Amino acid sequence: MSHDFATQKTETRAVYEEMQAEHGLPEVADVDYFLVPTSEEADWRPLAEALTLQGFDCQFIDDDEEAELPYLVATLPDQAISAEGIWIGEETATRAALEHGFAPDGWGLEG
Repeated sequence: MSHDFATQKTETRAVYEEMQAEHGLPEVADVDYFLVPTSEEADWRPLAEALTLQGFDCQFIDDDEEAELPYLVATLPDQAISAEGIWIGEETATRAALEHGFAPDGWGLEG
């Protein structure tokens, strides 16, 4: 089954608009993209390497008591915040994740 990027983009824009309306968003922030393994065989290291080459800072989290699965956080530091900017990073991270046995699981802002 192929990934539905159109739906993902629509959801990203909706979340962005909701967050902007409720809280207001900063002009610049670090953007975190959360990626979860789709199987037990998925190795985060090759994904982190691929994303690092594309400008992401990566951290694998395997001790988060609130998360069902371990996950990879891929961060783009100091990004101008807009729905389109967030989507560009998310699409890039998602394409790499899908190639390495991971799936997107949302995004967040720091800063």
